[in-house]
Amino acid sequence: MSTFSTLSTALSSLHTQRAALDVAGQNIANANTVGYTRQRAETASVSANAAASRFSSGLTVGQGVKVTGVTRLGDIFADARVRSSTSLAADLAARATAYARLETTISEPSDKGVSAQLAQFWAGWQDIANSPSEPAAGQVVLESAKILTESIATGYRAARTQWDETRAQSVAYVEEINSAAASLAELNETIRSVTVSGGNANELMDRRDLLSTQLAELTGATTRLQEDGTVTVSVGGNHLVSGDRSYRINLVGSTTLAGAAADTPRLEWERASAGPVSFDGGLLAGNLASLAGARPDGSGGVLAEAAAAYDRLATQLHDRVNALHTTATTTAGAPGGNFFALSADPSTPAALGLTVALTSPSDIAAGAPGNGAYDGSIADAISRIGTSADSPDRAWSAFVVDLGVQSQAALRSAEVAEQARATASLVQLAGSSVDIDEETVNMLAFQRAYQGAARVLTTVDEMLDTLINRTGVVGR
Repeated sequence: MSTFSTLSTALSSLHTQRAALDVAGQNIANANTVGYTRQRAETASVSANAAASRFSSGLTVGQGVKVTGVTRLGDIFADARVRSSTSLAADLAARATAYARLETTISEPSDKGVSAQLAQFWAGWQDIANSPSEPAAGQVVLESAKILTESIATGYRAARTQWDETRAQSVAYVEEINSAAASLAELNETIRSVTVSGGNANELMDRRDLLSTQLAELTGATTRLQEDGTVTVSVGGNHLVSGDRSYRINLVGSTTLAGAAADTPRLEWERASAGPVSFDGGLLAGNLASLAGARPDGSGGVLAEAAAAYDRLATQLHDRVNALHTTATTTAGAPGGNFFALSADPSTPAALGLTVALTSPSDIAAGAPGNGAYDGSIADAISRIGTSADSPDRAWSAFVVDLGVQSQAALRSAEVAEQARATASLVQLAGSSVDIDEETVNMLAFQRAYQGAARVLTTVDEMLDTLINRTGVVGR
């Protein structure tokens, strides 16, 4: 073994320890970088020449050390768990948010809710039944009826506004998905090129994993790692990203709440052969569930069902009150007309088209024909609508109770899913995040090894100096 080979061995250690120090420095520099996965320099000893030959070279030692690669210390199973739990948590969170926001607009139970105003409206009719000739009682009924119709219209508008905003948010999500998919496809191409050429694509892979998680949060997408370092992202069995290609999706369907029942908003692939997009989770799945149209069995979207409940309430009030009021007479003996009116425009929802048809307390009909000016039997019958088995109050109360139960169930499910997502995230961070203390210890170890290698170089240099400059000069 040549004396000079020791220099090569020590030099390999210097290069290796410096590379390891560089990796530790990169870890520390990115300790607070979101999505960064810590790295480790993989080293291996360089063996001595082990080739068989006719002439033995005697016992030899290794030729030093080398860096075989820089490994990302991530866990693909932990990453997959994070994406899966994030997908479910995002879906349930979107549904819970829709319920919670709708509940704030309904304001039940409260003294300003529709239930309280219905009770006040029926109580006003009881006052008229007791004093049919008192204009004050009639004026109270008219005002309470106007407040009630405005509350119904306001509630419907709030549901419609939330629907419009949810759809607009979904459009923004679709653009975000298409942009992230295109970026991921570009990263796939770059990672493959760098990996094939023997380069280090670890930071690019960090960005790739962040985009994969983002797509899982939005669409519930599943990610499959390929051997060349790229990923294939699928939504509902169809590829969203495959290699260096991405496929766009579009939001189609009704742009209004009124048309949602006939043309429910949905996602479709831009390539017609793929058909509609089916989701396994994600924010868009939760939003689209809220945007679904109303159904006869009440299993439609929460916003459309709320709007339908307001329409049913308005229709019931119109039909039940008018059915009795038209059979009564005023204190002047004139026949009673419709108390409520609905818009003649068929495209106008009942909740928005319901108005009070009367303008004066004298137009209110409270008595049965032939029973005299002070009869209040019809007004009493109208007041008892609120306590009947099929009253508008009971139908509205049933809707509110059902909404509250569904909202609480959605909230509890979202909390459980978020806890699972947080746990998965902590497990992932435990394996991939940078530990400053650990990196500091590693740096000290690499530093000591570097100093040792430098000392070997110095020692060999002194040996060679003696051999070259002092051999044969003794005794001169």
